[in-house]
Amino acid sequence: MPSFDVVSEANQVEVKNAVEQSNKEISTRFDFKGSDARVDQKELELTAFADSDFQLTQVRDVLTAKMSKRNVDVRFLDLGKIEKIGGDKVKQVIKIKNGIESDSAKKIQRLIKDSKIKVQASIQGDALRVTGAKRDDLQAVMAMLRKDVTDLPLEFNNFRD
Repeated sequence: MPSFDVVSEANQVEVKNAVEQSNKEISTRFDFKGSDARVDQKELELTAFADSDFQLTQVRDVLTAKMSKRNVDVRFLDLGKIEKIGGDKVKQVIKIKNGIESDSAKKIQRLIKDSKIKVQASIQGDALRVTGAKRDDLQAVMAMLRKDVTDLPLEFNNFRD
């Protein structure tokens, strides 16, 4: 039976490249000269450091611009609160969302069932598997999800015929 998976995962290689490009641009920009502005990455967590709130927003802008250029959806970024650290410096933790949360998966599943397309959707961990008898039905579901689900960056993979 034909099937595909609906997932929401950022390309980690592109995220790493965007962080490295951001740090390179920050180190060469005149307005960051002599400051400790940078972006650190640990797995699915980025930490932006700067000397002031204004510089922190500039660092975030550089990061989001580099991610956009590398085709990483900025909806993957979950901005934390700005924290003050020693010496009048600030930092912000930015988490990278990975996987579909159960609430969102249930909403997507309900959306598929309400569409009256002859497919079944089942939640499998942090992904959603959609199976159907016809490939055309699956493609109709993909088109519907692209149009209706705008708050999550969805990808469709593992298409089996």
